[in-house]
This record gives sequence, structure tokens and C-alpha cells, in this order.
Amino acid sequence: MATASAVPSDVPEAEALNPYRWIILFGLITAAVMEVLDTTIVNVALPQMAGNLGATLQEIGWVLTGYILSNVVVLPLTAFLTETFGRRNYLTASIIIFVVASFLCGTSTSLSEIVLWRIVQGAGGAALLSTAQATIRQIFPRDQQGLVQAIFILGIIVAPTLGPTLGGWITDNYSWNWCFFINIPIGIISAFLVTSFLHDPPGKKGREGGIDFFGIILLMVGVGSLQYVLEEGNRNDWFADPLITRLAITAAICLATMLWWELSSRNKHPVVDFRVLKNRQLSASIFLFIALGFGLYGGTFIFPLFTQSILGLTPMDTGLALLPGGLATAAAALLCGRLLNGAKPLVDGRILIAIGIAIFTLSMWKLGHLTPQAGESDVRYALIYRGVALGFLFTPINNVAYGVLEPSEAQQASGLINLSRQLGGSFGIAILSTYVTTHTALHRADLITNLYSTNPVLIARQHAVVNGLIGQGMPAATAAQTWYAMLDGAVTRQAAMLSYNDAWIMIMLVFVAVAPAVLLLRAPRARTGPAPEMH
Repeated sequence: MATASAVPSDVPEAEALNPYRWIILFGLITAAVMEVLDTTIVNVALPQMAGNLGATLQEIGWVLTGYILSNVVVLPLTAFLTETFGRRNYLTASIIIFVVASFLCGTSTSLSEIVLWRIVQGAGGAALLSTAQATIRQIFPRDQQGLVQAIFILGIIVAPTLGPTLGGWITDNYSWNWCFFINIPIGIISAFLVTSFLHDPPGKKGREGGIDFFGIILLMVGVGSLQYVLEEGNRNDWFADPLITRLAITAAICLATMLWWELSSRNKHPVVDFRVLKNRQLSASIFLFIALGFGLYGGTFIFPLFTQSILGLTPMDTGLALLPGGLATAAAALLCGRLLNGAKPLVDGRILIAIGIAIFTLSMWKLGHLTPQAGESDVRYALIYRGVALGFLFTPINNVAYGVLEPSEAQQASGLINLSRQLGGSFGIAILSTYVTTHTALHRADLITNLYSTNPVLIARQHAVVNGLIGQGMPAATAAQTWYAMLDGAVTRQAAMLSYNDAWIMIMLVFVAVAPAVLLLRAPRARTGPAPEMH
């Protein structure tokens, strides 16, 4: 005992003896999977929702926008809310709010009703990632963090991939309402486990001091305005829309003012403690997480559009095409967790991150060189490479980010990490959707320049098609019209194909650009410290 007490402890003393921490982990994982799954499972059901609720496709998009808006606003507040209400109380309340809102979403009969409950659901879902991940950092000893963080992260990176598959199956066999009802039994199990086995540390006091109302207002207005701009910008032609312009200016002013105020010496109780970003490891990790969110959510957004418009796959087939990549992510994440687990990791996490960036670059290069004649088999291996890369990226970066933090800092860091990933995804979706739209028009204009009337290849092809149609009994005038329609469709399809290729290459370039951030990461420090039983 004398030897043990002489060594600095790296494990949370009060909670290391908790014999139920693996049960708690299961409860937190189910909550996280439920939250992340809900962000993608409804995507394929939107057309059916629009028909049932009498809404346009643009209006029904607020089912997604409302959820993400409230989610990103609450994410940075999770540390404040955890300190104010206590970890178990806040987690349990968030799960209950999420489940109740899911039920009310499923029973909604109007657009305004479902959007309202989606906003409530998004607010409840913030803690299911941020506070849950910080809790894992606090209840498990440091030498187990590699494995448990890998297990937890599986839900975050696999669920977005499996969401479209599950959503397509539910929509095809039942109705869109069950995309929400499926959360109820999962949420009940999670709430029971968290309430029964998770406890706040003995002697833990609630938040002391005043409340930073000014910071909270700046945060809500700034982040909310930014998220709205990212969600609605492409649909409303960006800064050609006065509302988008005003909200972009509002977001810039509010977020800049908030950063100044939260770091000001006059603010004695900041709602978001940005001082944790002085940690170089954490800052570099957040930078990498922004790129990961860009690639994960941006790629998941454009892939269904690509497969259904170019390859002709159904929503269910699209989900099944993503499935092997999701399984590859799970296997790679668990492998990395095993390699990073223990007092002395078997592999330097920075090496795993570099391998992940290299594999991800390869997968984007392959996706960026497909043709309109490609099929599901042509994208399968690229998606598997992408899945392996995500496993090699998320787990080591997550491990590096939390490995240098004290348990008391984990909650603030977790809120910023999850916010960075979510905002990275929002930037990815906004930028890539605009990029595909504009580049399709550019490629179409470029392709049309080659369709001049004296082009011998075009003339030969036209004669072959028109004569073939006439030979089948079609009138000459109709055959000519059919040829021009076929030509127009082929040009449009080829232009779209080239624009999607450009989008995959853009994702690749983003990863190449952020790769130097790995050099800012330090080698993991030694995980000395007594075993949990010594406490």
C-alpha cells in the first residue's frame, strides 16, 4: 500500500470499485446508438412522411433540420447541465425526454407537430453522446480506456451506416412511425440500467456560483444560426437569400463574442470552458474530428444520392451496399481498441491514425474514379476500405484526446469533441450538396460543347440508334425525338457522375489537408498508477 500510494493515480478513486461499470457501459452504448441511429434512420422515410402529413419535400426536411439544430445547441451545454443537475439525473432525464419525444413523433399527425417533437428529441439526445462518453472516461481506469472507448465509439460510427438499411426495411414493411417507436424499448432498457447502477461520485457537489446567462444566450443564438445556415443554405441559394446572409452575420458576431466572453477574466463561471483547448492533444484531436465528421456524414449523405440516381439502386439496396463497410468499421475499431488497451499500448496511436488516413485516401480515390457503368460490386471494396479507415481513425483519435485529460475535464472536452464532429458533418453535407449541384451544371455545359453537329462519332451513333428504332416500327419523327431524349439523359447522367467523382476527391483532399495535425499529437504518456483494487 505504501508503494501504491506513492504513485500518482491515473484512475478515478471513488468509482474504480464500481462492480457494475460494464453494465453501465451497456446502458450508455444503447443510448448512444439510439441517438445516432435516429439521425439517419428517418432519411429514407421522408418521402412517405411528406405524403402522410401533407407536406412538401422541402417542408419535411425540417424533420432533420429541427433535430440537428437543437442537438448542436445543447451539446456545448452538457458540461454545465451535468454539473448543475448531477450526472445520473441529467443522463436519465435526457433518455426519458428522448423516448417520450420519440413516441410523440411517431403519433404526430401534422408537420408542425412532428417538427416540434423532433426539436425536443434533439435536445434530449445531446447528453446521450457527450455526457455518456465523459462518464465512461470517469468510471473506467485509464488502462481500460482503449477498449471501452472503442466499444462505445462503435455506436457512433456504425449506426449512421446501418441507419438507412434499417430505415428502408421499416418503411418497406411497416410505416415511417416505427422509425420512432423503435426507440421506446431501447430507451427503457437504457434508462433502467443508468438509473439502477450509475451514481455520482461520493461527496460530489452541484455547480457552485452564478450562471453565465450571457454566454448561454450567445451560444444558443450563434450555434443555432450557424447550423441553420449550413442546413438551409444550399436549398435557398446561400447568400442570395437575405435571411441566410443575416443569420451568417449573426452567427459570426455571436460566436466571436462568446469566445471572447468565455475566456474573459471577468467571467467567473463560464458555461463553456474553452481553456481545455490549451491542451495541444485535445485541440489537434478536435481538428481531426471536424475532418472525420466531414467525411463520415458528408459521404453518408451523397452516397445514397449517387447510388439511386446513377447506379439505379433502391433505398434498401443502398443500405445493404453500406453494410459491409459498417461491419469493417466495427472490426477495425475493436482491433484498434485492443491494440491501445492496457498500461502499455501495443501500438502508438499516431501510427494507427496515419494508417487510417492512408486507407481513407485510397477509398476516396477509388470512389472518385467510377463510371456510369459501375455497379454495386464496383463500390463494395471502396466502401470496405472506407469502413476500415474509419475504425482506424475514430478509436485512436478518441483515445488520444481523452488519454491526456483528467476525469474532471472529460465532460467539457466531450461536449466540444461531439460538437466538432457534428459541425464537421454539417459543413460536409452543406458543402458537398452545393458542390455536386454546381459541378453537375459545369460538367454538363462542358460535355455539350462536344455535341456539335459535324462530330463524326455523334453522327454515327445517331444514325445507328434512329435506324434501329425505325427498324422496330417507330415513325422517323418519333425516333428522332427519342434519340435526342436519350442523348440528353446520357449527358445529364455523365455530368452527375463526374460531379460525384469530384465530391469524393474533395473529401480525400480534406483528409490530406488535415493529415499534418497528426504531427501535433504526442506519444501516449505512461499509464502508471495503481490498479483499481488498490483504492
